[in-house]
Amino acid sequence: MTVHTEDGAARRSGRRRTRTALVIGALVAVAVALFGAGIAARGTGELHIPAAGATTVLRVAVFAALALHLGELVGARLAGPGRTPRSCAVWAALGGAAASAGQIVLLADISDLDLTATYGTRDGRLLLAMANGFALAAGCAALGRPGRAVVPLALVVGAEALRAHPEPYTPELGTALTVVHLTAASLWAGGLFHVLRTAWLRGGGRDVPARYARLAVWLYAALAVTGTCSTLRRLPAEAVFTSAYGRVLIAKLALVALVSVLALAARRRLRGGGDATRPAGAEAAALAGVVLVSAILTVVPDPHWLSVHSAVLR
Repeated sequence: MTVHTEDGAARRSGRRRTRTALVIGALVAVAVALFGAGIAARGTGELHIPAAGATTVLRVAVFAALALHLGELVGARLAGPGRTPRSCAVWAALGGAAASAGQIVLLADISDLDLTATYGTRDGRLLLAMANGFALAAGCAALGRPGRAVVPLALVVGAEALRAHPEPYTPELGTALTVVHLTAASLWAGGLFHVLRTAWLRGGGRDVPARYARLAVWLYAALAVTGTCSTLRRLPAEAVFTSAYGRVLIAKLALVALVSVLALAARRRLRGGGDATRPAGAEAAALAGVVLVSAILTVVPDPHWLSVHSAVLR
């Protein structure tokens, strides 16, 4: 009786620590989202970014929605037969639709336009396409046709890639790189989250994490190649430390390095027949940080423009 009581107390204490850590992590994430872009741009001479904090929060919601929905689709296939966690696809997609619509409202406010005029702008049309894509994906999930959500989610990814690369120099290449990068990142982060939920529900096991680990190798390779190519295209060497983009990118690379170490630790435990849940959970938490910093990266100014402008002034 004493042993069972001590075990129960230990589990309750562990749950309390987990909840506390989640609350603290959420508060830190909100603070970084609200003030990260402004801090990164300090002293760079770049123009003030209107509503940077609110935009970052909404973009984090979009990226998280994509990761949760796409990750659940691929995670369900990796899980195979057995108990599966409750789907969060509908709520994720609705959250993505609301965040996309919120960006339209924010754009209208910043541009001093009414909503009808905002829809006529390039960004307005792309954000509307994203909101509609998320809404259609939510409908597919709610009607019990989750696989059909792939098409509207692909629309969301394509619209986001076009929105993120409005530059006049080779925009087609930038869009293609972003499509691959965003898809791979969503599958990596969201797939790991779903796999961990499945493993916890089933009381552990190595099969599902092992299948995910094999897929993650290819996702990591795609992220490394597309991320490197995008950086070489968009970040001039002289702007690495003097632009907000360069500073945020350095923070993102540091987090990706941490994720890589944790992923290797989890896979080493899997190969040794041990439980990889703890390092994989830490990997998922670090990936959440990567998503947050990636959202800031889409808000700060394009460093290529800063480099060209400086060259003209000289």
